[in-house]
Amino acid sequence: MKTIKGPGIFLAQFIGDQAPFNSLASICQWAAGLGYKGVQLPTLDSRFIDLQLAAESQTYADEVRGTVRAAGLEITELSTHLQGQLVAINPVYDQLFDGFAPEAVRGNPTARQQWAVQQLKYAAQASQRLGLTAHATFSGALLWPYVYPWPQRPAGLVETGFNELARRWRPILDVFDECGVDVCYEIHPGEDLHDGVSYELFLEKVGQHPRACLLYDPSHFVLQCLDYLEYIDIYHERIRAFHVKDAEFNPSGRQGVYGGYQGWVDRAGRFRSLGDGQVNFNAIFSKLTQYDYPGWAVLEWECALKHPEDGAREGAPFIQNHIIRVTDKAFDDFAASGIDAARNNTLLGL
Repeated sequence: MKTIKGPGIFLAQFIGDQAPFNSLASICQWAAGLGYKGVQLPTLDSRFIDLQLAAESQTYADEVRGTVRAAGLEITELSTHLQGQLVAINPVYDQLFDGFAPEAVRGNPTARQQWAVQQLKYAAQASQRLGLTAHATFSGALLWPYVYPWPQRPAGLVETGFNELARRWRPILDVFDECGVDVCYEIHPGEDLHDGVSYELFLEKVGQHPRACLLYDPSHFVLQCLDYLEYIDIYHERIRAFHVKDAEFNPSGRQGVYGGYQGWVDRAGRFRSLGDGQVNFNAIFSKLTQYDYPGWAVLEWECALKHPEDGAREGAPFIQNHIIRVTDKAFDDFAASGIDAARNNTLLGL
């Protein structure tokens, strides 16, 4: 068995314009001071990493890794959640998602998609130069407007949507395969890959591609009323990244899963800081350890109530206390009496 690596922290929710959150060196020193051992790097802010340069220059990639290591940390994964979203967008979301792209391709869905695909390919090459084996992203969504449709979906719509999603992602997955890096899709509402069934549909369409893997985040499953522990039993062989994020779901006579258009504070389902929600992390860490999960446990902080710096400060010891240092012997070895083949035959009447 393997001991899960961690604690790590996803930096996306903490990046800002004030020190220590405005440069890679200073934010790494901040994270290390809280007890983190790894950082997951978003890739749209060049103050932290120039993705294209990291893909093309080993010298620059070594400099980025050196900056992180100078703080006593490791890079856990790179993240292209926002670029991955732009690989596949239903036109109804064009204006909303344009802000994820550079100004040069806004208002031009074809150019925006081409830019996003190239970003993913850069991420594969940059990950390889940084010595990483997993990458965090979103799948994007062509079908999300039809997830709970009225009127009913036209026949063949889902099949067509997943065929196209697979067509767009297959060349990206092949580049990641060439680079020896797993693509870890965060299964998430708003993405076409939002639960196990939709992931399986996609996996079928990409020919069970070995790099089409999973980022496990139980908070999204709490809000969907999905069994997040059985999910590990089913998909553990594909889980290669892990966001440690808490959530709670408290339905009432007035609202349930859809939240009634309420803000986060007033929704039945909302994300919480670690330990403040309903996720059974003892069971999750036990299952992932049982199945030899090979990666990092990374805090993704999102909470409707608590200050982010408090969530980060509490998150490192929370994760550390849940990581199971695996045993190298059975607990009942003290009662072992050695191997005696003749005696074993006698005990069995052989």
